[in-house]
Amino acid sequence: MGETSLTDPIAIVIPLLNPNEPEALLAALHVEEGQQVAAEDAICTLETTKSTAEVVAERAGFIIGLRFDVGDTVQAGDILGYLANSPDEQTPGIRYQIPGIQDVTPNTLYPIPENLRISKPALALAQQHGLDLSQFPIGPLVTEEMVRAKLEGKPATMGVPKTDFDPMAIIIYGGGGHGKSLLDLLRSLGTYRVVGFLDDGLPVGEEIMGASVLGSGDLLPELYARGVCLAVNAVGGIGNVAVRIKIFRRLADAGFSCPPVVHPTAYIEPGASLSPGVQVFPHAYVGSDVRVGFGSIVNTGAILSHDCRLGDFVNISPGAILAGEVEVGDGALVGMGVTVNLQAKIGAGARVGNGATVKSDVPPNGVVRAGAIWPES
Repeated sequence: MGETSLTDPIAIVIPLLNPNEPEALLAALHVEEGQQVAAEDAICTLETTKSTAEVVAERAGFIIGLRFDVGDTVQAGDILGYLANSPDEQTPGIRYQIPGIQDVTPNTLYPIPENLRISKPALALAQQHGLDLSQFPIGPLVTEEMVRAKLEGKPATMGVPKTDFDPMAIIIYGGGGHGKSLLDLLRSLGTYRVVGFLDDGLPVGEEIMGASVLGSGDLLPELYARGVCLAVNAVGGIGNVAVRIKIFRRLADAGFSCPPVVHPTAYIEPGASLSPGVQVFPHAYVGSDVRVGFGSIVNTGAILSHDCRLGDFVNISPGAILAGEVEVGDGALVGMGVTVNLQAKIGAGARVGNGATVKSDVPPNGVVRAGAIWPES
């Protein structure tokens, strides 16, 4: 086996096998901690009520930080473990780091039970009140609502019973223009029942294209208790991607899953891979062996040619064209009508203005002016 080309450990993410089943059974685990694998080696086998699939190694490396065992129930978007350069590397605390987003660093004076799964807001709240984390079970994700319930002396709900889960019900978080586009997209699929909108700035009862504003994000726990467990994030975050990330975290903390949604007129090659939370709009094309990271947007008429790699929370605007083997880092924005040349890399947090042509790499947090040719002479 040749040497791996990894620089940092990369997450092995549980895919969504069925939009109506965000959970899957870890039926088999084909690797163990520290094991060396080659690209495309089988890592695990997942099962839902409708399908079985293998998760394979994205590239060569060593397996570290395995978080689940055979027989566990996993959620789409969960991190199974990591692929690293060596078996001795430290497990990353998070999959990505977006500028401006602060994450909780575990305190060595505040022990966290081994294998406990807890969201960042839940951990921050528990640390603030000195709550003993050993009170929570190993396995289910401990959310902020569960920590609050424990602090108030109430039983913590560990998830909606399957008999109460409505696999067709979905909410749209955000009632602006992007929310309207997602409403039409969901209606065109004919798969989901849109319960309504959540919006932190619109009045309850306002009608948006025939769907009602139910309330703000404070309504999430009530909806979850009623069996609504799916959501799409309609907060675009064009000016500040941190706003979009905040909504995803709020949804996750309330127990919601965000399935990838693809308009019927878009074309996704069979070899492409879409992570949870991805949105693909009309007439977009996602080519062979393309990987699109969590929460990314591929807007109307955009083209992602073969072997492109998009990080998390990337926004590809209408009509943008990415040639083959283009890499786009976490939180980057590619404007309308942009052309990106073969094998170019756009760094995390970069912004490429409308109509620009990118001929070589754009650094992290770099800015390419609208209509410019990069690099500028």
